[in-house]
Amino acid sequence: MEIPRLLDGRLKFRHLVLIDALSRQGSVVGAAAELHVTQPAATRSLHELEDILGVPLFERGPRGVTPTVFGEAFTRHARAVLAQLTQAGRHVVELAEADRGTVIVGTHLAGSNVLLPRAIAALKKERPYLTVIVREGSPEALLLELEAGRVDLVVGRLTAPSDERMERRKLYDEWVEPVVRATHPLAGRQGVELAELVGHPWILPGAETVLRREIEELFGRHGFALPLNRVETTSFLTVRQLLLETDVVAVLPSLIVRDDNRIVRLSVALDPVGHSVGLTRSAARTLSPSAEALIRSLETVAGDMAGQTGAQPWPAPDSPRNRSAFP
Repeated sequence: MEIPRLLDGRLKFRHLVLIDALSRQGSVVGAAAELHVTQPAATRSLHELEDILGVPLFERGPRGVTPTVFGEAFTRHARAVLAQLTQAGRHVVELAEADRGTVIVGTHLAGSNVLLPRAIAALKKERPYLTVIVREGSPEALLLELEAGRVDLVVGRLTAPSDERMERRKLYDEWVEPVVRATHPLAGRQGVELAELVGHPWILPGAETVLRREIEELFGRHGFALPLNRVETTSFLTVRQLLLETDVVAVLPSLIVRDDNRIVRLSVALDPVGHSVGLTRSAARTLSPSAEALIRSLETVAGDMAGQTGAQPWPAPDSPRNRSAFP
């Protein structure tokens, strides 16, 4: 087929905004509501875009629209263009306002507990008028926000290598451990068995996370179903408060236990799981000076934290820590 002429004046920015919204909302009605346009106007714009490209971008169904292979591919490019334009506008503002600016960082549990707050505090000492916006969400949702330019970078657990779309940079390694409040009935006991934990209430990560799948596999290997009495969340503030106020068991990064003596680690004789904490950024997009400043602060703070995690290098298979850590 002939390569579409996308610079002949027919393609508008509203087409790019629409296809991004359609991919996220999954329906013309939802996309139209988000963009504050009528449904016929959204449908008409979609038809225009499909005519320009010469291929169907979405399959229509009774429950909404599903992107075709063409739609998925073009959505990625549309988001990249929108992200670059957003970044260009912010870059100009920062150049005009010198030490002012804004950086938007996405985070999930592994990055939000210690690393990011410390990095922000250090950054604000140097640039007090720089605005830092923190958005919390699941790793998958944050990657979509990053791809579309709605966040500048994501801080948290790294679960994939860098590729042509995303650059992932490891900052430090840490362990994930089972924790309870200091007054929990199991606190301080040695050799706690998994069977004992199953009967307690739990806080589990959301079903979309890698850590959740690892916990499910752990219980399955030992012949147990997931605890029926559970809360599922990726919100660190919710996890911390429930830990402090109830007898739940949670699985959290090891630095949390070191930072709060009200939360203690359980001694569970199971194989450990470590993970790398780092930052993820778009491989194709130039970052603003504010985002670069936050990255430098993250790297500095992470260097200080690496010695606190006890996870570099990984412990030997027969070490005491390895025998008692929890994945």
